[in-house]
Amino acid sequence: MSDSADRQATFVLVPGAGGSPWFWSRVVPLLEAAGHRAVAVDLPGDDPDVDLQGYVDRVAEAVRTARDEGPVVLVGQSFGGFSASAAALVEPVDRLVLLNAMVPRPGESGVQWWRAVGQAAARREAESAAGRDPSRPFDVLEVFFHDAPDDVLAEAAEHDREQTDLAFGSPWPGEHWPDVPTHVLVADDDRLFPPALQGQVARERLGLEATSVPGGHLNALTRPRELVDALVDCLSVAAPS
Repeated sequence: MSDSADRQATFVLVPGAGGSPWFWSRVVPLLEAAGHRAVAVDLPGDDPDVDLQGYVDRVAEAVRTARDEGPVVLVGQSFGGFSASAAALVEPVDRLVLLNAMVPRPGESGVQWWRAVGQAAARREAESAAGRDPSRPFDVLEVFFHDAPDDVLAEAAEHDREQTDLAFGSPWPGEHWPDVPTHVLVADDDRLFPPALQGQVARERLGLEATSVPGGHLNALTRPRELVDALVDCLSVAAPS
């Protein structure tokens, strides 16, 4: 994708747990205003009969359609890292961007990932370092929406979806990481997957250094403009080796 910085790209945006395309609702118009196309994938996170392969198939179809229009940048957020990376194995993309994402190993499920990377201990350590009580009960508003403006909070409840166990417990279907330039974007105030943990996972599993972006775990909703700047920058920076 050597000339992608000078061409209109299509960003295929994959949400995390729950699968609601609303997650990208602030990002899509900003990418379009910057001269690109954007497609937010709708994943059936609340359908108990759809496994991870069903998600991968939907993402792959979105990529297949988008590729007719030019370069494709596939972006996976949180659990979307599983379906986006697997889709990149079956449908060619120009770049893969991981945003606060779970980076799978072959055969690993979403459930297994949390323990394998030590998420619980890393989160306790980060909470303690930030002066917050790590023993406090898990609070969705504090962990996911601590930096959210009022309009996001007002919309969140109507767009919330549960994530069923079948997809989250499905093994990642790839045998190796896709051979595509991959960028890792990490929110500097992610209270679910602390930045230090994400950086460590990126180095250990992909041999890549992460790029810091502002906001929390849901920064597509809370800091969309800064995130879009970082996504567009991925088109022009040298591809990670």
